[in-house]
Amino acid sequence: MNNNDMMEKEEIFSKVLRAGRRTYFFDVRSTKAGDYYLTVTESKKFTNDDGSFHYKKHKIYLYKEDFSEFNSILQEMTDYIINEKGDEVISERHQKDFKKEYESDNNSFETKAEDTSTEKFTDVDFDDI
Repeated sequence: MNNNDMMEKEEIFSKVLRAGRRTYFFDVRSTKAGDYYLTVTESKKFTNDDGSFHYKKHKIYLYKEDFSEFNSILQEMTDYIINEKGDEVISERHQKDFKKEYESDNNSFETKAEDTSTEKFTDVDFDDI
């Protein structure tokens, strides 16, 4: 089987959700036995210091035997979030008038951090956490 046959077999059905720096790919794939499963891939764009960029991807494989329970728990969790916080997005990125706590206190947080800190934490890689 050549690469084109392999790609055609893998591209059974796909949808894409673009959400800011993130893109979600929903792909129906086929097992060797010919049954279908779902992959959900999150792709997030990162910019390097030199202006170039790269993507980090995370993938979930979801098989038919897990669809019902997965869907049930996903629905329960999303309902909980909407019921507790509503569907309005609450974040600094989405609200222009959102103020960080330290900004409302005349930058006292930044001053304290500079006075007590001798190191800068610019090299933290959150994938290591």
